[in-house]
Parts: sequence; C-alpha cells; structure tokens
Amino acid sequence: MFSRLREDLANVLERDPAARSRWEVLTCYPGMHALWWHRLAHAAWVRGFRWLGRFTSHVGRMLTGIEIHPGATIGRRVFIDHGMGVVIGETAVVGDDCTIYQGVTLGGTSLYRGTKRHPTLGKGVVIGAGAKVLGGFEVGDGAKVGSNAVVVKPVPAGATAVGNPARVIEAGRDEASRAREAKAEQMGFTAYGVTRDMDDPVSKALHGLLDHAVDTDRRIHVLLERLEAAGIAVEGASKAEDAFDPQSLGRMVD
Repeated sequence: MFSRLREDLANVLERDPAARSRWEVLTCYPGMHALWWHRLAHAAWVRGFRWLGRFTSHVGRMLTGIEIHPGATIGRRVFIDHGMGVVIGETAVVGDDCTIYQGVTLGGTSLYRGTKRHPTLGKGVVIGAGAKVLGGFEVGDGAKVGSNAVVVKPVPAGATAVGNPARVIEAGRDEASRAREAKAEQMGFTAYGVTRDMDDPVSKALHGLLDHAVDTDRRIHVLLERLEAAGIAVEGASKAEDAFDPQSLGRMVD
C-alpha cells in the first residue's frame, strides 16, 4: 500500500513541472485522489459488492470532479492532470504510464451489457484535453490523441489521432520528425498531444523551437568533437545538450 503511494507521488513529481513537494501532491492533486478512490471502488466491485463500489465511486466523483466507473481497469503510474470532467467507463482499460488531461471521455457506443463497450489504452498513451475516445477498440502503446479529438476507430502504436472525426497520423515519418519527437521526449513536452499537422500557430512556433534545439545540439556536438581532436578540452561540456536549457521552453507552456 505505502509503496504504491510513494510510486504515485514520485510519478506526479516527475511528470508535472508545477509540482513542488510531496506534501503539495498528496493534498492538492485531485487526479491522484480520484485514482485512490477508484482503487477502493474497484476492489469492492470485483469482490461482488457492486453497490458499495458504485457508492465509493460516486463519493470520489463528488470530491474530485472525476468519474471513474468501479469496473474500469487502471494501470500503474497513470497521471490524470487537472482532471475536472474526466469520465472513464465501465469496460475501459487504461495501461501503465498513461497521461489523461481534463475533460477527457473514455466512453462507449453500445448499449448491450456484457460487451466490451469502452476503449483500451496501451502503455504510455497521452489523451489531450477535451478528447473523446468512444468505442471498444484499442489505442496502441505510445499513441497520442490531440485536444478535442473525437476518436471512433483504433489508433496504431506510436501514432497520433487529431480532429473530429479523428484522422490517424503516423509517428516518425521522417528524420526531422523523429529528431523533434526525441527532443520533446527529453524535455518532457507533449503539447497535449497536438501535432505540427494542425493549423495551430503556437504549436508550429514550439515545433520551430524544438527543430532549432535539435540543430543547435548537432552543431555543438560537432564543434566539441573538433576541439577534442585538436587537443583542446572544454571544461563542463561533456554533453552537447548542456548548451540548451529546456526549462525556458517549459516555462512557456506550463
């Protein structure tokens, strides 16, 4: 129990730059509180105490603004950021290390009991603010769903779904895309699952900064290699990445 609590606290501190202390996370993060209530509700549900599970879930919704059906399966290190208005249905499955932003619905399109009506999220999936994922299909490992997208069909692993109805964009289509994604991952930046294919000037500007960071890293790496070959040691420059401060971009999007 306490090891799981420590894991939850460490997960939020690692993934949210606004989190400043364990005490703050413990007392002020409704997304984590909702997961704790869900564990209690789910434990009652799977043991056959269905009313108790639903009532516990109802209390959790009143306290956090996040509605998770007690029948849903939630993995480890799931991060519900902000969380107000999140709805997760009965047969939904959320894999380990997923990130879910506010206003997300993991809903169903069928009224038949006993069927798989809600989506399954693989490991490391990011669901952007206001997105709706509707149906009993799978969103593959590492996939991203853009803000306000409406997804009604499977999303392959590593791909991104944007728009209404959502269209699937394959990830890493060229070297520049892969380099940008690697730098964004290094900086912990996902832009709520938004991609450069959307007509969003802010997103395009941020991607321009990422491209510039990648190119700067490459040039500094070449420069350091040539200085080293010439017998000139540069103190404190063991990594070319040290020349770029990701916090500056993080503050822009926090």
